[in-house]
Amino acid sequence: MAANNEGTIFADISRCLACRSCELACAVEHSASKNLGGALAEPQRPQSRISVVAVEGAAIPLQCRHCEDAPCAAVCPTGAITKLGPNQPVVINQDRCIGCKFCVMVCPFGVVTMRRDGKVALKCDMCLSRLEGGKQPACVSACPTRALGCRDLSEITAGKRRATAKAVIEARHESEQVAEEALSK
Repeated sequence: MAANNEGTIFADISRCLACRSCELACAVEHSASKNLGGALAEPQRPQSRISVVAVEGAAIPLQCRHCEDAPCAAVCPTGAITKLGPNQPVVINQDRCIGCKFCVMVCPFGVVTMRRDGKVALKCDMCLSRLEGGKQPACVSACPTRALGCRDLSEITAGKRRATAKAVIEARHESEQVAEEALSK
């Protein structure tokens, strides 16, 4: 991911084993201790901000998409949810959150949840402290199959453009072969 924190977490669902390593790593990263043993001993056990959802035989890791025009931020009556900047994470200031659940209701992806006590909203913050330290989000680092990745959006779109161009070239070659065969008959 770019040094300026621009980018997104993407999932290759063909690689996801539903092992939930991403969920565990996220919960540990958001614990006070930052280690598994300590996290399990904390009075308020940490919660993951990513969920692996099984649908029709596929496992799909879901987390906040950090919308440019984030509906969760728009409805937050206290301004606790903010977008840090263009192509930057949407974060929740938990000290300002009043637990009204408006953000949970408007999230189009269903990825904003509430802390177990119901008092504070939770969502992926892309492990902002890790990003600032030059590291990847915990879920990405923990994924054993690399089903999760973190890339700049320009890398993702460039890859799609290359794939499209390749498909067009292959289709052109196929149509030329069909035309040559038709002319040779």
